[in-house]
Amino acid sequence: MHSPRETPTAAELLARARALIPNLAARAAEGERARRLPKENIAEMQAAGLFHVLRPRRWGGYELDPADFFEIEMALAEGDLSTAWIYGIVGLHPWLMGLLDDRAAQDVWSKDPAALISSSLMPSGTATPEGDGFRLKGRWFYSSGCEHCTWAFLGAAIEGSGDTPERALFLVPRTDYDIIDTWHVAGLKATGSHDIDIKETFVPAYRMIRLTDTYRGYGPGQAVNTGVLYRYPFGQIFFRGVSICAIGALQGMLNAFLAYGGRRASYHGKTAEDPHVHLLCAEIVVGIDEMRAVLHHHLRLMRGYAERGAMPPLSDRIRYKFHTAAIVERCRDLATRLFTATGGRGLYADQPFGRIVADISAARQHFSNQYEVLGRNWGRTLFGFADNKDLVL
Repeated sequence: MHSPRETPTAAELLARARALIPNLAARAAEGERARRLPKENIAEMQAAGLFHVLRPRRWGGYELDPADFFEIEMALAEGDLSTAWIYGIVGLHPWLMGLLDDRAAQDVWSKDPAALISSSLMPSGTATPEGDGFRLKGRWFYSSGCEHCTWAFLGAAIEGSGDTPERALFLVPRTDYDIIDTWHVAGLKATGSHDIDIKETFVPAYRMIRLTDTYRGYGPGQAVNTGVLYRYPFGQIFFRGVSICAIGALQGMLNAFLAYGGRRASYHGKTAEDPHVHLLCAEIVVGIDEMRAVLHHHLRLMRGYAERGAMPPLSDRIRYKFHTAAIVERCRDLATRLFTATGGRGLYADQPFGRIVADISAARQHFSNQYEVLGRNWGRTLFGFADNKDLVL
């Protein structure tokens, strides 16, 4: 165990994140070409202490509020959505570590306090019980930032656990898996979300957590990590990590457009004098305000439940999840309209607009951001149906 760091305030951490925005924006095209985040981005986030925001205090973390984490993520996205995307996943894993048996944290951080963890949570692998653990094998997709990490959380179905196999997450060291270069995509190119392959490896039971436990808000790590932070529902924390970054990206796109539009003139006149552009920019500002307000409202409600040691009602969790997916849908639509307003010059690679639209559109493809699927689930709930099958809530 490591002594807790001197805990900076949320405002100090947010200021550090905002100070990184120019550097992230300047390197965004480089990351897109390389199909991986520049190592400087990771190093600067490490130096700023951003990966300690949700880490347990007993392991040198700050244990701040999830709302603070998401504000930092949105700030990073103003510079580069791929960077914020990786932060919204890799930066959340220290929180998940707080739910696991504390021996898992010892494995990860006792020798390397700066160790980072990637993931692929879909149950693409199989786990066979063996002795005091599991024999794990499989191939996993979309492990964002895996090239910068030395551990991975991987989802698998447990063999012999019933007609509908139980699903769980397994923590595996980099020495036990191969990274397969597969990330040739249209958006979020710099996330380096490659495949992970394991022929077979043994994972001790203490480095596993069942999804049914996370669904009901339980984890063995709560025995030592007793703060309110570790009583939030797993799904409500994790799917926000791949959605609210779209708000920051839209804000960054608007910032760039205001500078660009202020000096642009076309056959139709000056962009800055176009009333249609005025209305669109106003809509974007109001949209960002509304999305952030509802995000923080839901997080406050969840904190209230966590402080009482209770779980939000299922209907509320379904509603929260749909709203989070709706963020990405709305940001994509507004970003697409803003891209149209950039005109032909906005197509060029020396401008950020096309990359930002592609990145937000790629974020919309994530399992957790399926607007129609999650909206239908919430709509059925409104009619009194109780057949929800979504365990990641």
